[in-house]
Amino acid sequence: MDFPGKIAVMGGGSWATALAKLLLRNCETVNWYMRRADRIEDFKRMGHNPAYLTDVEFDIKRIFFSIDINEVCRECDTLLLAFPSPYFKEHVSKVNVDLSQKCIVSAIKGIVPSENMLITDYMGMRFQIAPENMLVISGPCHAEEVALDRISYLTIGCRDEQRARTFAECIQSKNSHTITSTDVDGIEYAAVLKNVYAIAAGIIHGMKRGDNLIAMLVSNAIREMSRFVNAVSPRSDRNICDSVYLGDLLVTAYSRFSRNHNFGAMIGKGYSVKAATMEMEQTAEGYYGTKCIHDINERTLVNMPILDCVYDILYMKVPASKAISALCEKLT
Repeated sequence: MDFPGKIAVMGGGSWATALAKLLLRNCETVNWYMRRADRIEDFKRMGHNPAYLTDVEFDIKRIFFSIDINEVCRECDTLLLAFPSPYFKEHVSKVNVDLSQKCIVSAIKGIVPSENMLITDYMGMRFQIAPENMLVISGPCHAEEVALDRISYLTIGCRDEQRARTFAECIQSKNSHTITSTDVDGIEYAAVLKNVYAIAAGIIHGMKRGDNLIAMLVSNAIREMSRFVNAVSPRSDRNICDSVYLGDLLVTAYSRFSRNHNFGAMIGKGYSVKAATMEMEQTAEGYYGTKCIHDINERTLVNMPILDCVYDILYMKVPASKAISALCEKLT
């Protein structure tokens, strides 16, 4: 199989929609798995995703939709996973075809809940997929700005750097720039952590504690990220100031498009976790990522005061004002 072969987009949310739009600039067709038949019918009728990024128009003749995940997995060579991390296992548990010779591209900016495993590690374990056949996509970017064709930067990670470059060609365009990396684990962990730190920034914003404190938080967050990632996945050539780490943290912590920031802002304004979750139209993956990383760090024992603060607020019901005041004493 000449990589990437036939490509499938797996998922029906905003990130899946933005990536499908990028792929169709350079590929003749894509297959697209969505779990809901009514969404597919509405998509075909209206020419756009009926629920996410509704302003983005598609040439429906170039898309082969299916609600059958196994049909899509059989037909395609490269599977681009863009499910929200909390629902990832629900989808892949339905797969009963051999994926060992497929290529997997994870655009999931989260971790497998209950397993506390990276997406690539889980896919490799469950489906016996070789590490060099697994790629990751990260930022710094938001789906909304990619869809609006604003200048965006995406990082493609793969242990086989040539494979990363090849897939990068599938999604790059005049305004969509790509960077390649071999740091798959670092990219995945950073994508989880930046959502946690965006929740913290949102909480401070919601409490009206000011931009000065948010700036201090973010400067501490990138160092905290570096400590954790280097502890769980040591690598001498990793530069935490690269865009896939620092840049993605910044855009997620500050942008109005950041669902994790907005989720945190509601918590800071006094919403309960349940109320904020119900208010959100999209999944704030940092909520789930907070517990996963906290559980992992119980073994790793890295100094992570920001993570601990967010965990205390979300899971231990510590009042945000009390937790943030305690955190302020630990920032340097």
